[in-house]
Amino acid sequence: MTKNRLEAFSDGVLAIIITIMVLEFKVPNDATFESVVKLSHKFLSYILSFIYVGIYWNNHHHLLQTAKNVNGKILWANLHLLFWLSLIPFATAWIGEHHFASFPMMLYGIILLMNGIAFNILQFTIIKHHGKDSILYKAVGKDFKGKASVVLYLIAVFLTKYYPIASGCIYILVALMWLVPDKRIEKVLEENN
Repeated sequence: MTKNRLEAFSDGVLAIIITIMVLEFKVPNDATFESVVKLSHKFLSYILSFIYVGIYWNNHHHLLQTAKNVNGKILWANLHLLFWLSLIPFATAWIGEHHFASFPMMLYGIILLMNGIAFNILQFTIIKHHGKDSILYKAVGKDFKGKASVVLYLIAVFLTKYYPIASGCIYILVALMWLVPDKRIEKVLEENN
């Protein structure tokens, strides 16, 4: 099976996710600076979630560049990832609406955790399909960033009950960790061309 339909479908779903998030913004009733300031929590939650969706889109693109073809297991693993990504708009709206309260922040963290796990499953499934000589296997190695992300999400989820702002800082830290350009896959792709 070629990977083109998988890529096109995934790109479409991610575009819809971003669209849903921005549609959560309601125009203020008045034309004052204060009315915009009241939206700051929603805007901050949107920025963080937009960055996360962008990170997943970017890494998903690189991941699929390494695949020569896909099978049913990869299709299902990809749908699993898209399911968890599709929950980001809900959690984003909730944490923005409730000013980063404890339980909404916990749910946001659980969704981020499940996205991290789902991405690792997709990565593992692609490696299993293409073998240990595959470009992806050579590129990710022990995948420190992927494993560290999951651990940090777990810590953040447990902290939300007492320190929701600390959890938010961890969510930001993980996003920053992934914003640093990851050249592993690009480097191995260049070596194999």
